[in-house]
Amino acid sequence: MTLTQDQGTTTVRPFRPGESAALAEAWTRSAPQDGITPARLRDLVLLDRNFDADGLLVAERDGAIIGAAYAVRRLIAHEGDDLQRDTGWIPFFFVVPEQRGHGLGRTLLDQAIDWLRSHGATEVIFSAYTPNYVLPGLDAARYPAASALLASRGFTRIERPSAMDRSLIGYEMPEEVRTRIRDLRADGWYLGTPSDDDLVPLIRIAGDSFNSDWARAIREGVLGGMPLERILIAKDPQGSVLGWAMHGTYESVIERFGPFGVLPESRGTGLGKVLLHLTLERMTALGAHSAWFLWADEESTASALYAKTGFAATRTFDILRAEIGESNV
Repeated sequence: MTLTQDQGTTTVRPFRPGESAALAEAWTRSAPQDGITPARLRDLVLLDRNFDADGLLVAERDGAIIGAAYAVRRLIAHEGDDLQRDTGWIPFFFVVPEQRGHGLGRTLLDQAIDWLRSHGATEVIFSAYTPNYVLPGLDAARYPAASALLASRGFTRIERPSAMDRSLIGYEMPEEVRTRIRDLRADGWYLGTPSDDDLVPLIRIAGDSFNSDWARAIREGVLGGMPLERILIAKDPQGSVLGWAMHGTYESVIERFGPFGVLPESRGTGLGKVLLHLTLERMTALGAHSAWFLWADEESTASALYAKTGFAATRTFDILRAEIGESNV
């Protein structure tokens, strides 16, 4: 598609090989507080197992990339054989600052939606795409124009997770937590790094009781060379894995905390608090200056625990959904 503006002609077309560096540069100019490198763009987008170059729409003018929108659908099921054929995702779109105000963002968004509709999607989610996402949703405070544009296209909020951070400078485990750890170990509990065999039940409970993407992240992290010391598990005296906490799972960033979970039957026992502090202590020992993560559900038990442990919300994201109808093709 071509658009004629006072500045010249803009073409919107699919991504072409060899453009990743220019695309990353345009992205970073458009969102300097959430920039991306060519290598990270490659890993999270171009090498994603569901990537289709036809869904990565690039706006070009005079040989320069001035915007983009990424639409993705499942080519490989995230879990089982469910391809979620009715659902598509738009993980990001952007327009460089000097080209805004001419309707290009609307054009890119509409074409991304049309592409998803042509492949059978009847709903679109922004963004919340797994396995790979840069941000879990839209930071409306940081990007109000994008928020208004999405609202004008029928997107409404369905979730509102928060990113949380905690400084580890001067961190010291509270004495009551250390006492609880001693008591648990004296009673026969194992609290520490998993063995290779422990990974089997750990991945199973992560997928069955929490989130299939967490199971994937643990499996792929270990296969990708993640040290097992980045995982801490809790096993009861009978040897059953009942919870875990970890860091450095995503993109090998050691300061990124999670995933973290305790089975329902062990909640309210202080086990989650123990695992959280053991992980923060280990992160500090490895030289991390902070702990952070991108997704905590509002008013959840986990959010309350994080707050009590010194984490504070630093950003809030809107996960948005729009119904787009069926394709006429």
